Amino acid sequence: MHIDAIVLHLFELGALRFGDFLLKSGLRSPIYVDLRATISNPRLLVAVAESLHGAARNISYDLVCGVPYTALPFATAISIAHNIPMILKRREKKAHGTGKMVEGIFQKGQRCLIVEDVVTSGQSVLETAQQLAEEGLIVEDAVVLVDREQGGRKILAEKTLQLHSVCTLSSMIHTLLEKKKIDEKTAADAIAFTQSHQLR
Repeated sequence: MHIDAIVLHLFELGALRFGDFLLKSGLRSPIYVDLRATISNPRLLVAVAESLHGAARNISYDLVCGVPYTALPFATAISIAHNIPMILKRREKKAHGTGKMVEGIFQKGQRCLIVEDVVTSGQSVLETAQQLAEEGLIVEDAVVLVDREQGGRKILAEKTLQLHSVCTLSSMIHTLLEKKKIDEKTAADAIAFTQSHQLR
């Protein structure tokens, strides 16, 4: 599925919304990206996973690890379709059992590609990378569907993590405007918000 078709499907699914939204950071935003609904649309989920795999085509890696929780289905789809082993990073350590923070079979020195849905500050990617590095894995690259273009790419680069994105927020807005799904004011407001709220 072409990226423009993916963007349109995400919009129709309600994964891209325009209005007035309170973000996790406390900021109010005219655009909200929530890819969790893709789990209910298998065809779209697979298309997103394939676009992520394509964005990482020039990277050498042994394992994939999705940032919990929204990116886990994408990493799983990549793993199954391309026979790439997957590992799972827990959000919290279990009080019982082995108490491991990283599940799956891996060896120190293997290269792991982080899979993410949306990057704003890159904090979730950094936390995942740190945990994997503590297990002896090499983590130098992350692939994301949507780069919100608010400084996350630069923040990750400062920590020697290269971000590979399928699309940017502005490119998605442009596609929706071109396909007459949103008007010019809606598009301009969303882009202006992104440009005026840089984290770096």
